[in-house]
Amino acid sequence: MDAALALARAALAVDEVPVGAVVIDERGEVVASAHNERESGHDPTAHAELLALRRAAQARGAWRLDGCTLVVTLEPCTMCAGAIVQARLRRLVFGAWDPKAGAVGSLWDVVRDRRLNHRPEVVAEVRAAESTALLAGYFAAKR
Repeated sequence: MDAALALARAALAVDEVPVGAVVIDERGEVVASAHNERESGHDPTAHAELLALRRAAQARGAWRLDGCTLVVTLEPCTMCAGAIVQARLRRLVFGAWDPKAGAVGSLWDVVRDRRLNHRPEVVAEVRAAESTALLAGYFAAKR
């Protein structure tokens, strides 16, 4: 989570919503990482999670990220939760809950839906206070 929080802080420097994500392999090595790039990339899909998953798939040479863990500072949205299921991640670790768009328990629970063919382990609220503070500060400055 240290690396994901550092990426979230880096997003602040380029006026992006401070969300950071890191994909870790079975040995605990970082495979790929990203922060949000929606504003800078003019891309509605450039969420930290999707960028990190894409980069990890490229690094591994396969779309299946079996055995990998995604660590992200904010509960994934429906788009990202769907990608997590599709990538066959072993585990999802996240910090802050997202009561407005979260799809890992807040509004929906896509990653644990029994109708889907894959359900990663979920570890929630890891360093949630730090993740929440970054987001709250960003949005308070925008108001």
